[in-house]
Order: sequence, then structure tokens, then C-alpha cells
Amino acid sequence: MVKTILLTVAVITALGLLLALVLYLVAQKFKVEEDPRIDEVEKAMPGANCGGCGFAGCRAFAESAVKAPNLDNHFCPVGGNEVMAQVAAILGYELKAKAPEVAVVRCNGTCEARPRTSDYDGMASCAVKAALYTGDTGCAFGCLGCGDCAAACQFGALTMDPVTGLPVVDEEKCTACGACVKACPKKIIELRPKGPRGMKVFVSCVNKDKGPVARKACANACIGCNICAKTCTHEAITVEGNLAYIDASKCKLCRECEAMCPTGAIHGVNFPKALDKEAIKERIKARQNG
Repeated sequence: MVKTILLTVAVITALGLLLALVLYLVAQKFKVEEDPRIDEVEKAMPGANCGGCGFAGCRAFAESAVKAPNLDNHFCPVGGNEVMAQVAAILGYELKAKAPEVAVVRCNGTCEARPRTSDYDGMASCAVKAALYTGDTGCAFGCLGCGDCAAACQFGALTMDPVTGLPVVDEEKCTACGACVKACPKKIIELRPKGPRGMKVFVSCVNKDKGPVARKACANACIGCNICAKTCTHEAITVEGNLAYIDASKCKLCRECEAMCPTGAIHGVNFPKALDKEAIKERIKARQNG
């Protein structure tokens, strides 16, 4: 009986060792050598694993960057140009510096400007709310106010203003990872160039309804009147689908469009001086009169 047990143990042990040896030999035969630079690149990354780069975390970014012929399609928004310079040095690539970006809320439909037409009593989620109906105001395009964007931000850069009901971006904390952009079902958040000293001009509205309908739903809505496009001498503004859009790469920050907008839908932010509408209108008038 004892001999049988000992023999069984010995056989199982020998079989285990044999299988382990076979597995080792197979693993060695099919082993894929990993490029050591992957670890170096990953160490240089900020470790946020936010997905803002378009990859499933910093490790996936590192693996793709090592295999790529250049870094044209790779950028870490959290680490910015400083981290990308380290990655380029590790891989021996040239780096094309990218202008820093920041999240911008393209909705100015405050509680005062956009009266409620119904009361929502469901789950406090923009995604759920958007799936059920267009929203509790007359504007089917604007912010739903539940704060999915703020919840998605890993860096505390977004908060909901209890007075306006709109999200507010803290530009000092924003890393332009794009999590808030993905979280917003109404697509009112956009990543735009941060601009010199943070200055930028943009249309804070995404309503594509015709002018009278948009204005009835929200006093601050873009009405597609084309006044801004006609005013701009830099061809930075286009109006499509009853909605104006400012191309940041062409905008010269003159703020003439902001001064001429009849609804206040165009916003200039972080400028050192307040907008002098009358002075700008006089300047435009003088230019038009030759």
C-alpha cells in the first residue's frame, strides 16, 4: 500500500517535471523579445492612463510609439511637449512641438437665458437624460447640466456652476485629455488651442436651428446671421447649418466679431482688457467708409 502511494507520487512528480520542461522549451522557442525602449518610454510617461492620446493607457502608447516610424501620430496631452521631447530623445526621433490645447464649453445657455420647459426627475446623468429626450429646455442642442463631463475628468479641471447650470473649465488644471469631450452626449465641449497667454475667441453655441427658433429657445444662441463672418477680415469664420464657427488657426484675436455679435454668442476669454464694443464698431465703420 505504502509502495503504491510512493510510486504514484513519484510518477506524478516526474510527469510534472516533464511537463514543466516541455512548457519551458516551448516558451523559449516561441518567446518574443520585447524592445527595451518600451519600458523606457513608459517610464517617461505621466502614468495617468487617461486614454487622451488615443491608446489604452501609457503602456499601449509606448508600444505603438516604439513601432512607429515617427511621432506624427503620437502625442501625450497630459505630459505635453516636455514629455514628448523625452520620448523623442529615447527613440531618436525629431519632435514637432504641438500648441497646447484646452477644453472649451460651447454652450452659454444659462438658466436665465434658457428657461426650463419641463422637469427631469430621473438619474442624474447626461447620457441617460439624452437617451430619454432632448432636454428640459427648448434647446435640443445645449448642455444637459448633469455633470457627466466633470465626473469624467481625472484632474479636477471641470466643475458645474450652480448658478448658470453649466460646466466651468479650470484652464490651469485642464490637460486636454479629451475625457470630457467623449463624456458629453451633446458634444458641446471642444478642445481648442490654448492661445497666446490663454487668449481665445470662440462661438459658445452649437444650436443649428434657424435663427428665430434658436433665439426663442435661448437668448444667447447663435442665430446664423452671418454678421460675424462678414465682419471678419481674416476669413476665420464660416457659417454652416445656421451656426458660426471660428477657425482658431486663422483668428487674429481682434475681437471684432465678438463686438458685432447681436446675441453675445461669441466669447473672448482671458484678454487683459474688457471688450470696448463702441470703439471696435467705430473702427469697423471707419474701415468700411474707406
